[in-house]
This record gives sequence, C-alpha cells and structure tokens, in this order.
Amino acid sequence: MAKTSPRQRKTAGRVMHEFKHGELKSGRRGKGGKVKSRRQAIAIALHESGASKYDTPSARKRAFAKSKAKEARGETFQQEREGKSHIGARGRRKVSRAARGVIAAKLVRRGRVRRRVRARVRSRSR
Repeated sequence: MAKTSPRQRKTAGRVMHEFKHGELKSGRRGKGGKVKSRRQAIAIALHESGASKYDTPSARKRAFAKSKAKEARGETFQQEREGKSHIGARGRRKVSRAARGVIAAKLVRRGRVRRRVRARVRSRSR
C-alpha cells in the first residue's frame, strides 16, 4: 500500500478523534449507533480517508471525496459538537487551526475584503 497523503492522515485523525470522544457513529447518517470497537473505528478511518486496502481504487477515491466534502461543509460530528463551522461562516473561526490550508486562508481573506468594501459603500451612501 502506498504511503498516505497528509490530507488522508488528517481525515483518519479526525475520525479517531470522534471515536475517542464518543461521536463516531456507524452506518448511513449515523443510524447504526455509536462505534464502541477500536478496530471498527480504525476500519472507518481508513475507509473515509481512502486508505483501506479492502476497497477498490474507485471506491477509495469516492469515499475520500465524500469525506472531504463533508469536512468542507462542516457536517462532521466533530465540527458540529465543537462549534466549528464551514469555511465561509461569519463570527466564528472559519476553519480549525489544524485544518488551516492555503484555500481556507484565501477564502477568509476574500470574505474580509468584501466586508470592508461593503462598509465603504454604505458609509458613502449616507
């Protein structure tokens, strides 16, 4: 098996964090209940990060893309429980310090600039 990418390791770490805090659930939309077995948590982490040797390459890609999208939307159990939101949110930290990347920083900056521009336009119109 090839070495996992940093992004895959981050996803696997997030899943194991959820397991440690009792937030990891099995099945679709968490309908299967809480995961109690460490071995099952590891299997879920490898699957979500696209690093499981038991999945086909296309299934690995699909699973990893799905978990990346879930993280970007702020729909992971960890993000919901800890109050972290999606990247474009206002009033909260845009993205966790651990997950901060070039894309996230760019989106944050872009949002700040737009707010400044809107404020200037409003002050001129008064």
